[in-house]
Amino acid sequence: MALISLQNISIAFGGPLLLDNLNLQIQKNQRICLLGRNGAGKSTLMKILAGTLKPDNGTVLKDASVHVSYFEQDIPDSFEGSVFDIIAGGLGIRGKLLVKYHHEEQRLTLHPEYDHVVMDQLHEDMNKHDSWSALEEIGKIATRMSIDFELMYSQLSGGQKRRVLLARALVSSPDLLLLDEPTNHLDIDSIAWMEDYLLKQNITLLFVTHDRMLLRRLATRIVELDRGQLVDWSCTYDTFLERKQRVLEDEVKAWDRFDKKLAEEEIWIRKGIRARQTRDEGRVRALEKMRKERRHRRQREGAASLSIIEAGRSGKMVLEADNIRFSHDGKILIDGFTSRILRGDSIGIIGPNGCGKTTLINLLIKKLEPQSGTIRHGTNLEIVYFDQLRQQLDQEKSVRENVLLHGDYVIIGDDKRHIYSYLQDFLFTPERARTPVKALSGGEKNRLLLARLFTQQANVLVMDEPTNDLDVETLELLEELLLNFDGTLFLICHDRTFLNNVVASTLVFTENGIIEEHIGGYDDWAAIKARRKEKIFSPIKSIDKKEAYLSEKKARPKKKLSNKEAAELKSIPELINLLENEQAALHEKMIEPEFYKSGDKMSKAKQRLEEIEIELINLLERWEELETMQIYNSC
Repeated sequence: MALISLQNISIAFGGPLLLDNLNLQIQKNQRICLLGRNGAGKSTLMKILAGTLKPDNGTVLKDASVHVSYFEQDIPDSFEGSVFDIIAGGLGIRGKLLVKYHHEEQRLTLHPEYDHVVMDQLHEDMNKHDSWSALEEIGKIATRMSIDFELMYSQLSGGQKRRVLLARALVSSPDLLLLDEPTNHLDIDSIAWMEDYLLKQNITLLFVTHDRMLLRRLATRIVELDRGQLVDWSCTYDTFLERKQRVLEDEVKAWDRFDKKLAEEEIWIRKGIRARQTRDEGRVRALEKMRKERRHRRQREGAASLSIIEAGRSGKMVLEADNIRFSHDGKILIDGFTSRILRGDSIGIIGPNGCGKTTLINLLIKKLEPQSGTIRHGTNLEIVYFDQLRQQLDQEKSVRENVLLHGDYVIIGDDKRHIYSYLQDFLFTPERARTPVKALSGGEKNRLLLARLFTQQANVLVMDEPTNDLDVETLELLEELLLNFDGTLFLICHDRTFLNNVVASTLVFTENGIIEEHIGGYDDWAAIKARRKEKIFSPIKSIDKKEAYLSEKKARPKKKLSNKEAAELKSIPELINLLENEQAALHEKMIEPEFYKSGDKMSKAKQRLEEIEIELINLLERWEELETMQIYNSC
């Protein structure tokens, strides 16, 4: 039996039907990804499933015992209290007990003369309703998502509020969990953790996301909302892409045949009127039906058309950072960062929320001054900056006014375009172009910021979280645009597939403001991190090895290094030096833009760098082993 069932659901908001007589059944343990373009009605459908919106027509069938938890894309204003109150509030009676316990615990800390009767009764009630396990789960999720329980919800930023509301949805153990763009404002580690958490919990799930890696890992079923209709593909994402392309091609062919037949019938009816009084009434009725069908056909909305006006070439050296440092509120964000960026580099920037990624960008483009160190810019730089907070948009002005305040035409390179024609490239109809920005969805605001920025010439693009809220189709168009951009790109992004497809190298924030440079995208960095974790950054393992060796040594006679082992120990530093020199030479080659023109060279260089890293790890381990033997056998 289905957990929830939608039957013949329709709804409209003053225009064509957004949801047109659709049906959906959600079975237990399914993980369904809901796909569709921005504005297709995905969030509306989720609100109907959550029970926060009633359809104009149709029936929602759900047993009263089925608990649905909904994480919505927009941040609601209805929540008040501390972060802990909000998260625990999603747990029903267990949550109310936890909130009360949390407040009583604070009172107990502040007032030593506190009457323990209330707390004793709370302990009994919490045991009865199994609230302790929920408290442990809240602690785990809040820690993993970097959430401070004691902060007031009203004081949080938009991104922090979304993390709190996501935690609230996750801890509530629902029968059906609805997630609308859950990855927005989460860093990469948090997204990866959420994936693993949802897979382990085996929750029935309906989610909307533009994150293709999350989609591929989680989804067991794909449903698509297209022109008011719901199509159930019941397959993986990659299979969906192949089948969808074939369906669209067949649809175009079928429409061409229909339109040709309709044109022939229109010619016949006109000739029939002139030629005779009596006509084939059945054929006339069929023509009327065809006309009606053609009038009600819902054309697929055109794709966005994105293009960048490239400025003249910058100098070969774009910028040079030398030992720059920056701290904020006593926290070191950037400590001794040195790098040389060349024309044509495409660089991804990876790190947890709050580590200083946006600060680094602002330092590199000289919107901020480093507290120590120097930044030198090359010649002829034309920088365009996409900021994740969209602060360049005036919320009170219309879409049109944000791109062009006065006049009717924008200059795009050598072309003169009417403002409404230009905005249609970004999927804004003339009517939508007159809408205030504050009324737009998140995806529409991102498209508007792209429209505004792409009227400017650029040879350096700085993009801070451009993928948030964009549908997958627009995301892929942006991806293609950046791949074909001949200038220099800096990209802060938590979309792992987007990083893999667009950037050639990454700057990775580690601990205490240290930034590492690596060749490749997210997967390349993840592989390096996994090897490090497994092989060399295991101090506990090393200590255990040493202790085991010493224990064993006591139980056996002393033995000196053999001549072969002594010679091996002596040769290791030189071998390490040779490998490090080869590694440095490869890195030097790979910073040249011309290097990336040969895919074969790039592949071989990446493979050799991986081999060198493994060889260095093995040599360092062997060096430690031989030195340990030498030291302790001499005792």
